[in-house]
Amino acid sequence: MSHVSADSREAFEQLFRDTRTDLLAYIMRRSQSAEDAADVLAETYLIAWRKLDAIPTGERARPWLFGVARNLLLKGASRRHSRHALVERLAGELRSAHPPHAPVEDERSAALRAGLTALPERQREMVMLTAWEGLTPKQIAVVTGTPVNIVRVRLHRARTRLKRDLTTPLRPIAPCGRHAATERDR
Repeated sequence: MSHVSADSREAFEQLFRDTRTDLLAYIMRRSQSAEDAADVLAETYLIAWRKLDAIPTGERARPWLFGVARNLLLKGASRRHSRHALVERLAGELRSAHPPHAPVEDERSAALRAGLTALPERQREMVMLTAWEGLTPKQIAVVTGTPVNIVRVRLHRARTRLKRDLTTPLRPIAPCGRHAATERDR
């Protein structure tokens, strides 16, 4: 694009450098494969390039990009055959990438996963955008196109439900079988 100024090009490159890691992590968690994630990431930045003048400035640029990526994911932006070498290179890098640290699996993480799964989809999305992507309710409102007050209500309800579900003690399991009969007879 020859009509794009050098300043605009530099601003776009800076935006890419500042957001690519977080945006990629967001997309990876919601994609079926590394190739699908690479396609959505490339499409997100392609849209950003095409709408360079429409991208909000400052801190609002990041949630705007998350919103574009979310819309692509919602529209079923799945694996697309890329015509650009960048997408192919990203896919190769993603296949060989290792997570920074392996998740620790214990009873608490299993309970949290079960609690998140039990939440309504919209509440779960709000919690994930807050906890994993580090977005504020105002930023989540931009990403999801939801009024900020509704975001706050959904977050409050989700947190309340998770706290209740995670702090409720489990009921002891009654003995069963032959041993149970022996215990009762004593």
